[in-house]
Amino acid sequence: MNKNQDLPWDNPRFKNWIAVAKASQIIHQKLAKSLNALDIKVPHLDILANLYRFEGISQQDLARKLLVGRSNISMLLPQIEKRGLIERRPDDRDKRILRLHLTDKGRDITRKALAMELDLIEHSMSTTSVDECNHVGEIMNRMIRKMEEYDR
Repeated sequence: MNKNQDLPWDNPRFKNWIAVAKASQIIHQKLAKSLNALDIKVPHLDILANLYRFEGISQQDLARKLLVGRSNISMLLPQIEKRGLIERRPDDRDKRILRLHLTDKGRDITRKALAMELDLIEHSMSTTSVDECNHVGEIMNRMIRKMEEYDR
């Protein structure tokens, strides 16, 4: 950056993006601290919440939804499975595919963890009206679509 260029923190988009990133990081830290009571980590909750919502999803589809590689999922699943929170079952039509399912214990922990996450989100978003909250969501979704087309 040369001396004639504006510094990035003088740019409103940069400054506001940093605020979004910081808010996200703080929420992540607070959620991680809350989840300690359930002896799970945020990546575990990401998996459990998706299994709660999409019961019987394949490992490949789960990795796609979480925007991570299958190797990341493959490393986390045994930890969760060992605790008796999930089970892998063969697909009825294609035995090469394993479908992921919550156990009763997994469903219970997921409900508790989601309640903790929702409480944290409600607390942080209580500074906005419903319209403002929806506006933030619309803006973030536009940004997501724009980034999905970014190819530099």
